Amino acid sequence: MLRGSSVRTIQGLQSSQTLRLGAKRNQSAWANLQAAPADKILGLTVLYNKDTNPSKINLGVGAYRDNNGKPWILPSVKKAEEVLAKTEESKEYVPIVGSPKFNELIKTLLYSHDDAGKQLLKDGRVLTSQGISGTGSLRVLGEFVRTFYPTSKKVLVPNPTWANHVAILEKAGLTTEKYKYYDFKTNALDEQGMLADLAAAEPGTVVLLHACCHNPTGVDPKLEQWDKILDVISEKKLLPFLDMAYQGFGSGSPIEDLGILFKFNKAVADGKLSNFVLSQSFAKNMGLYGERVGSLSLITSGPEETVRVKSQLEKVIRPLYSSPPSHGSKLVEIILSDEAIYQQWLKDVKVMADRLIEMRALLYDKLKNTYKNPLNWDHLLNQKGMFCYTGLSEEQVKKLIDKSVYLTSDGRISIAGIYPANVDYLAKAIHEVTTN
Repeated sequence: MLRGSSVRTIQGLQSSQTLRLGAKRNQSAWANLQAAPADKILGLTVLYNKDTNPSKINLGVGAYRDNNGKPWILPSVKKAEEVLAKTEESKEYVPIVGSPKFNELIKTLLYSHDDAGKQLLKDGRVLTSQGISGTGSLRVLGEFVRTFYPTSKKVLVPNPTWANHVAILEKAGLTTEKYKYYDFKTNALDEQGMLADLAAAEPGTVVLLHACCHNPTGVDPKLEQWDKILDVISEKKLLPFLDMAYQGFGSGSPIEDLGILFKFNKAVADGKLSNFVLSQSFAKNMGLYGERVGSLSLITSGPEETVRVKSQLEKVIRPLYSSPPSHGSKLVEIILSDEAIYQQWLKDVKVMADRLIEMRALLYDKLKNTYKNPLNWDHLLNQKGMFCYTGLSEEQVKKLIDKSVYLTSDGRISIAGIYPANVDYLAKAIHEVTTN
């Protein structure tokens, strides 16, 4: 017979077991979920924000900054906001592919400045839709290609490319494979490697191409090099998947930066290409980062096919986000339809592009003339747009971060993060890590 203390001990053990079993049964579904690696660029911003060094520099963020290192709301956007505040009548849902006015204005912006583009519009071969900036537009196109493109589910992407490209395409159910693009020895385009890799692709493969201001390298093919690229794409019947996130940041003109698109329009009009798809963003060239507004285009064989493609595009978008946000797209509509505000926008884009060019030149001058750095920095001047591949090694990047200069491990810097007050500190830091 058990004594009272023994009974209490057994009861206590049973109670503990019951609590443990109950706790296990009620354990969170996410209890064993491991933390994801920090985003490389956003993680840099976290480190930057914690840094107490007054001379710290953030060269990771891909957003425009003015000469004081501050975000800039474009004057054209402010004017559009004033107009919208006086004229907006509702916050109703827009159609699944965006408002008809928005899509017509996108067609005018992208396809009405060259004869081939005008012909495609006249023939009813251009289908446009509003997208959730460039990222959402890429995802929708990825879903559409994966679902309906009959030839291949593989996308060739440049090496290197924007890191999110691969994640977006693979989440859409596509596979990715790299093709040669950047020559890490010369800090320039690897033309021969690129052409060879595209020529070796299976017929019908999808190929991702940056329309201008390649991210992350800042290296774009010259117009005559694009002719060679198009010849290979035509010969192998590849499907071009164009991404245009920095329209206007190359030349300072959103229209002049369409030069590559004009070539693709002509290739379709001439029968060298059957189709291409395009993702486009207003995040950078209108500064509408948080508004998440962009567009996507698909080239079809004609009006009847356009109607069918649109119906299926709506079926892709509907379960993803139902319909796009309207505030940013209304601002775009005002900017593109009001001639005075449109002209102001063109000036605003040139201000941003010119500042980036000036900062490239200023950093180059500091390195070569102030600090007499012995390395070749010509690529600072030759690359275009917001980003630059510096050629710095991972070890040199670590040393720069120790000096409170924050950039990604591959040596990519955002030119927008440079301004007159910090360029000397930056040049000195780069000089020290490359000569010691």
